Amino acid sequence: MVVVAAGAGSRFGGPPKQFRTVAGRPMVAWSIDAALGCSDAVVVVVPSGETTVPPTLDRPGVEVVTGAATRSGSVRAGLAALAGRAADDDIVVIHDAARPLATSQLFGAVVEAVRGGADAAVPGVAVVDTVKRVADGRVVETLDRDELMAVQTPQAFTVGALRRAHVGEPEATDDAGLVEAVGGWVAVVPGEPANRKVTLVDDLTVVEDALLQRESP
Repeated sequence: MVVVAAGAGSRFGGPPKQFRTVAGRPMVAWSIDAALGCSDAVVVVVPSGETTVPPTLDRPGVEVVTGAATRSGSVRAGLAALAGRAADDDIVVIHDAARPLATSQLFGAVVEAVRGGADAAVPGVAVVDTVKRVADGRVVETLDRDELMAVQTPQAFTVGALRRAHVGEPEATDDAGLVEAVGGWVAVVPGEPANRKVTLVDDLTVVEDALLQRESP
């Protein structure tokens, strides 16, 4: 498992959001716990030069490595940490630390889809808003939302498919897009509507409330 926690969080503002305290713990800790529910080894990719990595990362089964300036570069850093111990037919899961509400069940679902023969698997949720393609402030096209899905992490891959997708150091907003670009088969499993990505400060409040409700007896 690779948990990507190397983003600068420029849209969030302030210190890296993935290390902010959410429901009493650093945000990244919630993602690590979900990952450890499916694997006994997790690589956490942190920002270059980060000196305030929370002590919660210093635990059995967790390896911390330095990331890069881009998300794709940080994923490659995580893959490099797996070199020598992950064969091409093994399965690796990539997850963004900014999605602390992802459950262990969702991790398991994408892994099972890859075990079933896909090169990659992503969680997707239906798009409920009307989506339009816009250029220069003018609507160019209204897209059929029945054919659209909003994709989340965690995303699972065969190690070989993900390595091939990263040859040449391409960039993308998610790794499934890179696998698509080289002709890989990307399966979709039902995502979790609650699996919200923390991008803005308001998202932090919503996610914290959900985590507190989940943890309450």
